[in-house]
Amino acid sequence: MVTWTGLLFVLCGALTPALCCDWLTHYKQPSKEARDLLTLMGDQLTEQHSSVHPVRFPKHLYKQIKNSEVESKLVFIRDSLQLIFCLYRHDNLSAAPWGADKTEGFLTVIHRQIMELSACVSTNSPANSRLRSYYRTLANSTLSCSGCGTASWQLLRKETKLRLEQLELLVASIRVPAAASRRRSAATQQQRNTDTISKECF
Repeated sequence: MVTWTGLLFVLCGALTPALCCDWLTHYKQPSKEARDLLTLMGDQLTEQHSSVHPVRFPKHLYKQIKNSEVESKLVFIRDSLQLIFCLYRHDNLSAAPWGADKTEGFLTVIHRQIMELSACVSTNSPANSRLRSYYRTLANSTLSCSGCGTASWQLLRKETKLRLEQLELLVASIRVPAAASRRRSAATQQQRNTDTISKECF
């Protein structure tokens, strides 16, 4: 006789990491919380100041990840959050115009997501080199930019917000197929239940 525990184990083995990743069930709340904290760190985000060069995100890398397997997406999301975490742990951040309490609050939210995501993936390998290169360039253009002033902090916050929104879209691309899979499974089970009832009736 198959127990519910055994059935759950089998299902998680087949659906991991997409459907058995707890983080996916409540990612919207911490994502919104992180973006709200970014908003509280300064004035409204506008177009970048001319004194700070924009940092180009490797869009081809994002497209590649978007078309990859679920675990690769989760690894990319986790690695991105880790690199964002590193940005806001930088020594030069002590000169930021917002208070340390806002930074700590933001880091707490990001760290919690990293830990939950780490339980969903099986690799601890270094982040993609192109992804690390982007965040390194962003750090050099903001945290290590002497004389950039307010514009550099605005760029840091704006790029962080864009990346968090991008990650949220990536999560959505995981959840949609997962939801479809659950609907198909439910429909199949319903048909089986109907067949069983029919046999019992006749």
